[in-house]
Amino acid sequence: MAAYGLWGGFPLYWPLLEPAGAVEILAHRILWSMVTMGLLVVVFRRTTQLRAILADRRTFLLLAAAALIITVNWATYIYGVNNERVVETSLGYFINPLVTVLMGVVILGERLRPLQWGALGIASLAVVVLTVDYGRLPWIALVLAFSFGTYGLLKKTANVGAVESLAVETTVVAPLAAAYLGWLIASGASSFGSEGAGHALLLASTGIVTAIPLICFGAAATRVSMTTLGLLQYLAPVLQFALGVFVLDEAMPASRWIGFVLVWVALVIFTVEATNHHRRQLRLTVHASAAA
Repeated sequence: MAAYGLWGGFPLYWPLLEPAGAVEILAHRILWSMVTMGLLVVVFRRTTQLRAILADRRTFLLLAAAALIITVNWATYIYGVNNERVVETSLGYFINPLVTVLMGVVILGERLRPLQWGALGIASLAVVVLTVDYGRLPWIALVLAFSFGTYGLLKKTANVGAVESLAVETTVVAPLAAAYLGWLIASGASSFGSEGAGHALLLASTGIVTAIPLICFGAAATRVSMTTLGLLQYLAPVLQFALGVFVLDEAMPASRWIGFVLVWVALVIFTVEATNHHRRQLRLTVHASAAA
Protein backbone atom coordinates (compact mmCIF):
# COMPACT_ATOMS: atom_id res chain seq x y z
CA MET A 1 0.00 0.00 0.00
CA ALA A 2 2.90 2.33 0.72
CA ALA A 3 4.40 1.68 -2.73
CA TYR A 4 1.19 2.22 -4.67
CA GLY A 5 0.16 5.11 -2.39
CA LEU A 6 3.42 6.93 -3.09
CA TRP A 7 3.11 6.31 -6.83
CA GLY A 8 -0.47 7.57 -6.65
CA GLY A 9 0.71 10.78 -4.98
CA PHE A 10 3.25 11.63 -7.69
CA PRO A 11 0.92 14.24 -9.30
CA LEU A 12 1.48 16.40 -6.22
CA TYR A 13 5.26 16.03 -6.38
CA TRP A 14 6.32 16.72 -9.97
CA PRO A 15 4.75 20.22 -10.19
CA LEU A 16 6.91 21.22 -7.21
CA LEU A 17 9.94 20.95 -9.50
CA GLU A 18 8.76 23.73 -11.82
CA PRO A 19 9.98 25.98 -13.41
CA ALA A 20 12.14 23.06 -14.58
CA GLY A 21 10.66 21.60 -17.74
CA ALA A 22 9.64 17.97 -18.16
CA VAL A 23 12.85 16.96 -19.94
CA GLU A 24 15.08 18.65 -17.36
CA ILE A 25 13.14 16.95 -14.55
CA LEU A 26 13.50 13.63 -16.36
CA ALA A 27 17.26 14.11 -16.75
CA HIS A 28 17.65 14.89 -13.04
CA ARG A 29 15.51 11.89 -12.14
CA ILE A 30 17.73 9.61 -14.19
CA LEU A 31 20.99 10.94 -12.76
CA TRP A 32 19.89 11.10 -9.13
CA SER A 33 18.23 7.68 -9.42
CA MET A 34 21.51 6.28 -10.71
CA VAL A 35 23.33 7.69 -7.68
CA THR A 36 20.66 6.45 -5.27
CA MET A 37 20.44 2.96 -6.79
CA GLY A 38 24.25 2.70 -6.85
CA LEU A 39 24.32 3.39 -3.11
CA LEU A 40 21.53 0.86 -2.52
CA VAL A 41 23.46 -1.79 -4.45
CA VAL A 42 26.31 -1.32 -1.98
CA VAL A 43 24.07 -1.10 1.12
CA PHE A 44 22.05 -4.20 0.18
CA ARG A 45 25.23 -6.02 -0.94
CA ARG A 46 24.04 -6.61 -4.50
CA THR A 47 27.42 -5.97 -6.14
CA THR A 48 27.81 -9.65 -7.04
CA GLN A 49 24.41 -9.68 -8.76
CA LEU A 50 25.28 -6.42 -10.53
CA ARG A 51 28.51 -7.86 -11.90
CA ALA A 52 26.62 -10.94 -13.08
CA ILE A 53 24.20 -8.73 -15.04
CA LEU A 54 27.04 -6.84 -16.68
CA ALA A 55 28.74 -10.10 -17.61
CA ASP A 56 25.60 -11.57 -19.20
CA ARG A 57 25.21 -9.95 -22.62
CA ARG A 58 21.58 -11.05 -23.12
CA THR A 59 20.43 -9.78 -19.72
CA PHE A 60 22.30 -6.50 -20.15
CA LEU A 61 20.74 -5.89 -23.58
CA LEU A 62 17.26 -6.61 -22.19
CA LEU A 63 17.83 -4.09 -19.39
CA ALA A 64 19.28 -1.56 -21.83
CA ALA A 65 16.08 -1.83 -23.88
CA ALA A 66 14.04 -1.56 -20.66
CA ALA A 67 16.00 1.59 -19.80
CA LEU A 68 14.97 3.27 -23.05
CA ILE A 69 11.34 2.22 -22.60
CA ILE A 70 11.07 3.40 -18.97
CA THR A 71 12.68 6.69 -20.00
CA VAL A 72 9.81 7.21 -22.46
CA ASN A 73 7.34 6.25 -19.72
CA TRP A 74 8.83 8.64 -17.16
CA ALA A 75 9.02 11.50 -19.67
CA THR A 76 5.40 11.03 -20.74
CA TYR A 77 4.15 10.86 -17.17
CA ILE A 78 6.03 13.97 -16.03
CA TYR A 79 4.83 15.83 -19.13
CA GLY A 80 1.23 14.79 -18.48
CA VAL A 81 1.25 15.77 -14.82
CA ASN A 82 2.96 19.12 -15.41
CA ASN A 83 0.56 19.95 -18.27
CA GLU A 84 -2.63 19.37 -16.24
CA ARG A 85 -3.45 15.96 -17.73
CA VAL A 86 -3.35 13.96 -14.50
CA VAL A 87 -6.69 12.28 -15.25
CA GLU A 88 -5.34 11.05 -18.59
CA THR A 89 -2.19 9.70 -16.92
CA SER A 90 -4.40 7.78 -14.48
CA LEU A 91 -6.23 6.27 -17.47
CA GLY A 92 -2.90 4.92 -18.73
CA TYR A 93 -2.34 2.96 -15.54
CA PHE A 94 -5.96 1.83 -15.36
CA ILE A 95 -5.73 0.20 -18.79
CA ASN A 96 -2.17 -1.07 -18.30
CA PRO A 97 -3.26 -4.53 -17.00
CA LEU A 98 -5.50 -4.97 -20.04
CA VAL A 99 -2.73 -3.83 -22.39
CA THR A 100 -0.37 -6.32 -20.72
CA VAL A 101 -2.85 -9.12 -21.42
CA LEU A 102 -3.18 -7.97 -25.04
CA MET A 103 0.61 -7.99 -25.41
CA GLY A 104 0.66 -11.53 -24.04
CA VAL A 105 -1.68 -12.58 -26.84
CA VAL A 106 0.09 -10.70 -29.65
CA ILE A 107 3.72 -11.24 -28.61
CA LEU A 108 3.73 -14.43 -26.55
CA GLY A 109 0.87 -16.22 -28.29
CA GLU A 110 -1.11 -16.67 -25.08
CA ARG A 111 -4.78 -17.63 -25.23
CA LEU A 112 -7.48 -15.60 -23.52
CA ARG A 113 -10.56 -16.90 -21.78
CA PRO A 114 -13.97 -15.56 -22.95
CA LEU A 115 -14.41 -13.03 -20.13
CA GLN A 116 -10.90 -11.68 -20.75
CA TRP A 117 -11.86 -11.06 -24.39
CA GLY A 118 -15.00 -9.32 -23.15
CA ALA A 119 -12.96 -7.06 -20.86
CA LEU A 120 -10.62 -6.15 -23.74
CA GLY A 121 -13.60 -5.39 -25.98
CA ILE A 122 -15.14 -3.04 -23.39
CA ALA A 123 -11.77 -1.34 -22.86
CA SER A 124 -11.40 -0.84 -26.62
CA LEU A 125 -14.85 0.75 -26.70
CA ALA A 126 -13.77 3.03 -23.84
CA VAL A 127 -10.77 4.21 -25.85
CA VAL A 128 -13.08 5.03 -28.78
CA VAL A 129 -15.42 7.00 -26.48
CA LEU A 130 -12.52 8.90 -24.93
CA THR A 131 -11.02 9.61 -28.36
CA VAL A 132 -14.29 11.23 -29.40
CA ASP A 133 -14.41 13.15 -26.10
CA TYR A 134 -10.84 14.45 -26.31
CA GLY A 135 -11.05 15.04 -30.07
CA ARG A 136 -7.86 12.99 -30.38
CA LEU A 137 -6.45 9.68 -29.26
CA PRO A 138 -5.68 9.74 -25.51
CA TRP A 139 -2.04 9.39 -26.49
CA ILE A 140 -0.58 10.07 -23.05
CA ALA A 141 -2.61 7.21 -21.58
CA LEU A 142 -1.77 4.87 -24.46
CA VAL A 143 1.97 5.65 -24.37
CA LEU A 144 2.03 5.10 -20.60
CA ALA A 145 0.12 1.82 -20.83
CA PHE A 146 2.07 0.32 -23.73
CA SER A 147 5.48 1.54 -22.54
CA PHE A 148 4.94 0.19 -19.03
CA GLY A 149 3.59 -3.07 -20.45
CA THR A 150 6.66 -3.43 -22.66
CA TYR A 151 8.91 -2.52 -19.73
CA GLY A 152 7.29 -5.22 -17.59
CA LEU A 153 7.74 -7.80 -20.35
CA LEU A 154 11.44 -6.96 -20.71
CA LYS A 155 11.97 -7.05 -16.94
CA LYS A 156 10.15 -10.38 -16.65
CA THR A 157 12.35 -11.82 -19.39
CA ALA A 158 15.54 -10.47 -17.78
CA ASN A 159 14.45 -11.89 -14.38
CA VAL A 160 16.85 -10.01 -12.11
CA GLY A 161 16.47 -8.10 -8.83
CA ALA A 162 14.74 -4.72 -8.77
CA VAL A 163 17.57 -2.72 -7.15
CA GLU A 164 20.42 -3.89 -9.35
CA SER A 165 18.30 -3.84 -12.51
CA LEU A 166 17.26 -0.22 -12.01
CA ALA A 167 20.88 0.63 -11.22
CA VAL A 168 21.85 -0.77 -14.62
CA GLU A 169 18.92 0.91 -16.41
CA THR A 170 19.65 4.38 -15.04
CA THR A 171 23.36 3.97 -15.75
CA VAL A 172 22.61 3.11 -19.39
CA VAL A 173 20.68 6.35 -20.02
CA ALA A 174 22.67 8.53 -17.60
CA PRO A 175 25.14 9.78 -20.27
CA LEU A 176 22.26 11.21 -22.31
CA ALA A 177 20.79 12.83 -19.20
CA ALA A 178 24.16 14.29 -18.21
CA ALA A 179 24.77 15.62 -21.71
CA TYR A 180 21.37 17.33 -21.75
CA LEU A 181 21.89 18.91 -18.32
CA GLY A 182 25.39 20.00 -19.36
CA TRP A 183 23.89 21.70 -22.43
CA LEU A 184 21.30 23.46 -20.25
CA ILE A 185 23.99 24.72 -17.89
CA ALA A 186 26.20 25.91 -20.77
CA SER A 187 23.30 27.76 -22.38
CA GLY A 188 22.18 29.31 -19.08
CA ALA A 189 18.80 27.57 -19.25
CA SER A 190 19.26 25.25 -16.27
CA SER A 191 17.00 25.81 -13.26
CA PHE A 192 19.26 23.79 -10.94
CA GLY A 193 20.83 26.26 -8.54
CA SER A 194 19.15 29.29 -10.12
CA GLU A 195 15.89 28.88 -8.19
CA GLY A 196 17.38 28.57 -4.72
CA ALA A 197 18.70 25.78 -2.53
CA GLY A 198 15.23 24.37 -1.86
CA HIS A 199 14.54 23.84 -5.56
CA ALA A 200 17.95 22.21 -6.05
CA LEU A 201 17.26 19.83 -3.15
CA LEU A 202 13.88 18.94 -4.63
CA LEU A 203 15.52 18.05 -7.94
CA ALA A 204 18.13 15.99 -6.09
CA SER A 205 15.35 14.20 -4.19
CA THR A 206 14.01 12.65 -7.41
CA GLY A 207 16.37 9.70 -6.90
CA ILE A 208 15.03 9.01 -3.40
CA VAL A 209 11.43 9.49 -4.55
CA THR A 210 12.05 6.89 -7.26
CA ALA A 211 13.78 4.42 -4.92
CA ILE A 212 11.46 4.37 -1.87
CA PRO A 213 8.29 2.99 -3.52
CA LEU A 214 10.43 0.54 -5.49
CA ILE A 215 11.94 -0.80 -2.27
CA CYS A 216 8.49 -1.02 -0.67
CA PHE A 217 7.17 -2.91 -3.69
CA GLY A 218 10.14 -5.27 -3.70
CA ALA A 219 9.62 -6.02 -0.02
CA ALA A 220 5.89 -6.62 -0.54
CA ALA A 221 6.32 -8.86 -3.57
CA THR A 222 7.98 -11.53 -1.42
CA ARG A 223 5.40 -11.30 1.38
CA VAL A 224 1.95 -11.12 -0.23
CA SER A 225 0.21 -13.11 -2.93
CA MET A 226 0.19 -12.09 -6.57
CA THR A 227 -3.59 -11.75 -6.33
CA THR A 228 -3.21 -9.15 -3.58
CA LEU A 229 -0.54 -7.31 -5.57
CA GLY A 230 -2.79 -7.39 -8.63
CA LEU A 231 -5.67 -5.82 -6.73
CA LEU A 232 -3.50 -3.22 -5.02
CA GLN A 233 -2.08 -2.02 -8.35
CA TYR A 234 -5.33 -0.10 -8.92
CA LEU A 235 -4.66 2.05 -5.84
CA ALA A 236 -2.17 4.28 -7.71
CA PRO A 237 -4.42 5.24 -10.67
CA VAL A 238 -7.41 5.65 -8.32
CA LEU A 239 -5.43 8.17 -6.27
CA GLN A 240 -4.16 9.90 -9.42
CA PHE A 241 -7.69 10.12 -10.81
CA ALA A 242 -9.03 11.50 -7.50
CA LEU A 243 -6.24 14.10 -7.36
CA GLY A 244 -6.87 15.15 -10.95
CA VAL A 245 -10.63 15.56 -10.50
CA PHE A 246 -11.07 16.69 -6.90
CA VAL A 247 -7.80 18.49 -6.08
CA LEU A 248 -6.48 19.80 -9.39
CA ASP A 249 -9.97 20.51 -10.83
CA GLU A 250 -9.40 18.93 -14.23
CA ALA A 251 -12.44 18.87 -16.49
CA MET A 252 -14.58 15.71 -16.52
CA PRO A 253 -17.51 16.13 -18.94
CA ALA A 254 -20.20 13.44 -19.07
CA SER A 255 -18.69 11.73 -22.13
CA ARG A 256 -15.35 11.38 -20.32
CA TRP A 257 -17.09 9.85 -17.31
CA ILE A 258 -18.70 7.32 -19.66
CA GLY A 259 -15.29 6.37 -21.03
CA PHE A 260 -13.80 5.91 -17.57
CA VAL A 261 -16.81 3.93 -16.33
CA LEU A 262 -16.36 1.57 -19.29
CA VAL A 263 -12.69 1.14 -18.33
CA TRP A 264 -13.67 0.40 -14.72
CA VAL A 265 -16.29 -2.14 -15.84
CA ALA A 266 -13.65 -3.86 -17.97
CA LEU A 267 -11.26 -3.92 -15.00
CA VAL A 268 -13.92 -5.38 -12.68
CA ILE A 269 -14.64 -8.17 -15.18
CA PHE A 270 -10.93 -8.79 -15.75
CA THR A 271 -10.04 -8.80 -12.03
CA VAL A 272 -12.94 -10.97 -10.88
CA GLU A 273 -12.29 -13.48 -13.70
CA ALA A 274 -8.56 -13.61 -12.95
CA THR A 275 -9.17 -14.04 -9.21
CA ASN A 276 -11.71 -16.83 -9.75
CA HIS A 277 -9.42 -18.56 -12.26
CA HIS A 278 -6.52 -18.37 -9.77
CA ARG A 279 -8.68 -19.92 -7.04
CA ARG A 280 -9.84 -22.71 -9.35
CA GLN A 281 -6.25 -23.50 -10.27
CA LEU A 282 -5.28 -23.60 -6.59
CA ARG A 283 -8.14 -26.00 -5.80
CA LEU A 284 -7.12 -28.25 -8.68
CA THR A 285 -3.53 -28.24 -7.46
CA VAL A 286 -4.62 -29.10 -3.91
CA HIS A 287 -6.89 -31.92 -5.13
CA ALA A 288 -4.13 -33.29 -7.37
CA SER A 289 -1.66 -33.26 -4.47
CA ALA A 290 -4.18 -34.97 -2.17
CA ALA A 291 -4.87 -37.65 -4.79
CA ALA A 292 -1.18 -38.29 -5.22
